[in-house]
Amino acid sequence: MILSSFLAAIGQLGDRRFLKVFALGVGLALALLFAIYALFLQLIGWFTPDALTLPFIGEVRWVKDLLGWGSLLLMIGLSVFLMVPVAALFSGLFLEDVADAVEDRHYPRLAPAQGQSFYEGLLRSVNFFGVLIVVNILALVLYLFVGPLAPLMFWAVNGYLLGREYFETVAARRLGPTEAKALRKANGGTVWLAGALMAAPLSFPFVNLVIPVLGVATFTHIFHRLTGR
Repeated sequence: MILSSFLAAIGQLGDRRFLKVFALGVGLALALLFAIYALFLQLIGWFTPDALTLPFIGEVRWVKDLLGWGSLLLMIGLSVFLMVPVAALFSGLFLEDVADAVEDRHYPRLAPAQGQSFYEGLLRSVNFFGVLIVVNILALVLYLFVGPLAPLMFWAVNGYLLGREYFETVAARRLGPTEAKALRKANGGTVWLAGALMAAPLSFPFVNLVIPVLGVATFTHIFHRLTGR
């Protein structure tokens, strides 16, 4: 069931609504990172003098340029780590569109799902983003003790988080939050294994950007197969 759901989701990656959510997530993430970099450059301009007098060197006028180029390199490095969670944060606002696209193609006889408001989607995305960051920071300490098993631990931890988030996002549209959570717990092993499958590509740059879309599509299939819809 997990593999067939995953392959069905991959087969629909070219769907226009899939691509729209992917583009919005990545585009908004890039815009936010660029805005942070622009603000940082502005702060450098405000607080760095045009010239400094250094001992044994004299007056120098390249400090501001040095800080500017240094901040660019720093932002490029940080974006490697921040791009995925930030893109996931923004994609989370539109993930119901992915579930709708899957249901329209594969389950066309279903009644329309109960959607969530923009505020509910924003709150859910921010909460998941915070949990994802905090848990992975705490897990970094444990990675030091497990040695070569660190990748497996990474997949296990993130598999649980991704599985819980994406399955409940999909299920809540049809069942409501309380029943969605209960269904997820009743099928914890399946949800965790599917989440681990989603977590594995997180180790690969660029491929990991499509995980929010692919994850929700996969769990939409899993939800309907579990409930026999």
